[in-house]
Amino acid sequence: MSSEWDANLVIGSKAPRATVAKSSSAVNGSVVATDKKVTAGGNKAHQGTDHQKIAKLDRDNEVAPPSKIAPSVGRAMMNARNDLKLSQKDIAQKVNEKPSVIQDYESGKAIPNPQILGKLERALGVKLRGANIGEKLGGPKKS
Repeated sequence: MSSEWDANLVIGSKAPRATVAKSSSAVNGSVVATDKKVTAGGNKAHQGTDHQKIAKLDRDNEVAPPSKIAPSVGRAMMNARNDLKLSQKDIAQKVNEKPSVIQDYESGKAIPNPQILGKLERALGVKLRGANIGEKLGGPKKS
């Protein structure tokens, strides 16, 4: 009877292992073929002309920047603020905004925000939106 216990044990001998061929060649009597990956090791920043064409189209189709606030709104704000004898900082505190926001609105550099314009209308008491910019706001209508 032969069992695993009766087998000879050899220490220090390496078992045969498979090797990987780098090209089509004979390995242990058989032919192994290897394929090169299409995009292996390429420069990802330079991926060909298709990506360059798409990037050019993106640059050509840029959306126009948003419109700035009208100069008449800035002048109306400044006149109303001067009539109330308030500084830009005072108005900014009243409407809970930064003084730089008020400065941008008065200089015409700001992108109009209806919420901020509404706060400014109430704080300054003048109309800043619509047709009659700069007119005094009337109180609540009496019925």
